[in-house]
Amino acid sequence: MKRIAISLAGFALGAVAAPVIALAEIAPGDVQFDDYGAVETSLTGSSGNADEGRKIMTEKSLGNCVSCHAAEAYADVPFHGEVGPWLDGAGSRWTEAELRGLVINPKKTFEGTVMPAFYKVDGFNRPGDAYTGKAAPADLPPILSAQQIEDVVAYLMTLKDE
Repeated sequence: MKRIAISLAGFALGAVAAPVIALAEIAPGDVQFDDYGAVETSLTGSSGNADEGRKIMTEKSLGNCVSCHAAEAYADVPFHGEVGPWLDGAGSRWTEAELRGLVINPKKTFEGTVMPAFYKVDGFNRPGDAYTGKAAPADLPPILSAQQIEDVVAYLMTLKDE
């Protein structure tokens, strides 16, 4: 369910200003998938930045998508993996909602995929605390933030068939 934050502007000479409505970020546990794994609603209430999305996908310290996926659009980035499908034409093959769902949690669309869920915080085996074999003591954040998900989706939408 979306959360909506409403804030009222200050008073000006005794008159109340119109309320300002801002959409809050959708938390990982509140994401609504359709029957095929697509997510229609932006996690942030706005579109992402494609340039930032490319950075997230191609930097190993961020999304690290290049470890599994290759594309001509980022052929300048070394050491592409070959586990996942080529992403050339991804923006033509899938809708924005489908791509959002695939990045958030690809297992909703492809049950047997080895691709990680980038916006999920529960329902999986958690890494242990060092080598103790015990679960980490605190909740783990998602791999990518809501804004980073939207940025990656914006970049993937630029990868169209010519």
